[in-house]
Amino acid sequence: MSLDLLDAHRPDWDRLHVTCNPTGALATRAAPGPGEDRIIALPPATHDRGFAMTSSFSTMLLSALACLSPFDPETGLPALATAAEALLEVPTMAELPRPERAIFLGSGALTGAARESSLKVLELTAGQTITQWDSALGFRHGPKAAVNDSTHVFVMLHPYDHTHRYDDDIAVEIRAQFPSAKVTTIGRGGDIPVQTTGCARADAPLYVIPSQVLGARWSAELGYCVDDPFKGQNLSRVVSGVSFYPYAG
Repeated sequence: MSLDLLDAHRPDWDRLHVTCNPTGALATRAAPGPGEDRIIALPPATHDRGFAMTSSFSTMLLSALACLSPFDPETGLPALATAAEALLEVPTMAELPRPERAIFLGSGALTGAARESSLKVLELTAGQTITQWDSALGFRHGPKAAVNDSTHVFVMLHPYDHTHRYDDDIAVEIRAQFPSAKVTTIGRGGDIPVQTTGCARADAPLYVIPSQVLGARWSAELGYCVDDPFKGQNLSRVVSGVSFYPYAG
């Protein structure tokens, strides 16, 4: 496993383990030293039991930000919680029909949020909705070949005004080039409004919420068990069957 490789080759590295499983190896296994080992074990409520992990993604991301960036959880978390509650009440997320294809676009730190959103919808619909993700600028050439009449494109509007303009541009461009496709903007002033804090890295969990909500709703509409769309077959909540080979370097 990866911890074995780290113990053997870089025991001098300091480690920060952020985990939502207080009984897992990341929380219980001691490092050999001399590097320091620090562990943040999150509350049990963050330890998802469902296949598509949602709360664990948000809480682990925000915990890492609190440790490694200027993000202040004392002021930032209440603001994010208020914004999340408002976002959950947006009627649009209860109305959008499931598309055959869903594409998520985000700029800067929100490119990762686009990837996570893409994964949530793909997982929860058990692949019945094929997904794609990209940056707003990266999508402007070849990747647009994926858009057809059955595509829904979600564009995340960056909280930074300058970047926001490029996100607006790609939404306008797709609507003009593919008038039969559906385009929904997410963010300040978007079709799905988000009360952003202004820090894209901290706001990323907010931008992922629409995909979590829509993915769960579409999964249920398809008749799947939302917590286990694959019924334990092919794919499961825990990654298994991965071989780790000795590293001699």
